[in-house]
Amino acid sequence: MSEAAVLSVRNVSKSFGSRRALDSVSVDVRKGEMIALIGPSGSGKSTLLRSISGLQTIDAGQGRIDAFGGAVQSDGKISGKVREARIRIGFIFQQFNLVGRLTLFTNVALGSLGRIPFARGLVGAWPAETKQAVMAALARVGVAEYAAQRANTLSGGQQQRGAIARALVQKAKIILADEPVASLDPVSARRVMEILRDLNREDGLTVVVTLHQVDYALRYCERVVALKAGKIVYDGPAVGLDRKQLIDIYGPEFEDVFWEGAPK
Repeated sequence: MSEAAVLSVRNVSKSFGSRRALDSVSVDVRKGEMIALIGPSGSGKSTLLRSISGLQTIDAGQGRIDAFGGAVQSDGKISGKVREARIRIGFIFQQFNLVGRLTLFTNVALGSLGRIPFARGLVGAWPAETKQAVMAALARVGVAEYAAQRANTLSGGQQQRGAIARALVQKAKIILADEPVASLDPVSARRVMEILRDLNREDGLTVVVTLHQVDYALRYCERVVALKAGKIVYDGPAVGLDRKQLIDIYGPEFEDVFWEGAPK
């Protein structure tokens, strides 16, 4: 793991039966970066993100994943100290992962469970500090007025902003976002991506986001890592990706992964 890296992936492979989802992948993420993971469906983007967070075990062997200088997993086994890393890593899911019957406030407050007694969280006896942090986070992402509403009454964009607020209450230093705009309309999608970019630029949060919408990757992220068939085929500045490279990654239908027009 290099000195400036907050995440390090080394020689990581992952198989599902006979299919190799990740094939000897190595990549470092430096503090304060905002990186887009792109690639065709089945290329390994989500598998890589879930492996980094320890939600998915990697294959046994030489593969290793580190976060903040400590092991998340290696040789196909989750580290016994993975909890220390997870406290500082917020995970944003495509389908929001909010509890529909709970209010938005409570869903966001759940981000504090790693730092307060579990019993207090179980009965909703949130400390004053947590309450203040929740409302500040909701205001930061623009949904404070919906704090008392049940999550399942909110739009997809509002729920996803709530999920980001939960990561802020968690005091995450890294946000891993897995297709966070895939279920949203274009207006809501742009708002979510703008929030992630602002958190990266203004708060210095490290953001790694998987995206099916390549134009969003090019617009909001300075660095792009592209996967194809489980291998990294591009890792560099977003401005370095041209039409020919994108066709090599996605094939002749590459225009389908642009919401707002493919490059000429």
